[in-house]
Amino acid sequence: MPTAFLNFKNSSSQLHALDVSKYDETFVAKSIRQRMEEEHCHSIGEYFDLVEKCKQEEINLLDSLQISYSLFFRNSFTFSVLETHILPTLIQRNKEQNRKELRIWSAACAAGQEAYSLAILLEEYNATHSEKINYRIFATDQSEIQLQKARKGQYDFSALGHVSLKSAKTFFTKKENIYSVRKVLKNNIDFSAFNLFDEQLSSPPSSVFGDFDLVVCANLLFYYKPPFRKIILKKIKQNLSAGGYLVTGETEREILLQHGFLEVFPQSAIFRNK
Repeated sequence: MPTAFLNFKNSSSQLHALDVSKYDETFVAKSIRQRMEEEHCHSIGEYFDLVEKCKQEEINLLDSLQISYSLFFRNSFTFSVLETHILPTLIQRNKEQNRKELRIWSAACAAGQEAYSLAILLEEYNATHSEKINYRIFATDQSEIQLQKARKGQYDFSALGHVSLKSAKTFFTKKENIYSVRKVLKNNIDFSAFNLFDEQLSSPPSSVFGDFDLVVCANLLFYYKPPFRKIILKKIKQNLSAGGYLVTGETEREILLQHGFLEVFPQSAIFRNK
């Protein structure tokens, strides 16, 4: 596939400020092939012409390159380890160090499912312990469209596939086929726009100084070329508190091992910095 096309060299797509040169070429090529099939284009040249002439198809292609797929409790084993081991460990550590709140960063939060999943775990902890914990989840994404969905917190039934019936009744209100997140989950989550490649900002402005006990950056790294993965991981390392944890996706475990992280439980995709 021509590099010029992958980089949108001749396209007005640059006006959308989406630098596709950062992305792994396999991901970009797959997205383009899917759009070609959708539009019944038989060659890359034919599709290139379509993108040049059709503004809507340009938008469709750019949308397909936005990393916005997410689910509640997407990796059930990872969230189980978080619930039973990692969060209690962090809570105890913060108590011993007299830290006032548990600070979590959900990087590339998409439509909010990940951040709300974390809030459910912490609210369920508070419901079963006499000593309540204070927590703040800073959920960021570069897409304002996704952030608007996250703030609204409305999902159809299929999105709640990994949410227990008890949690669904406790933390959502149902109207027809739409489940809306209750205020108790929204109270401690701050949704804001943040570009992980911003050279001026080291942490989300809303967090003020970073210092996160837990960073969740799952199913994002493999979309980017190695130099850009390194930039993201460097920023995360700068923002982790001493003894903090990083959660990634199952398919990204090898990337973290190659960058000097230690997996705390086998196959959990939960890491600490060496």
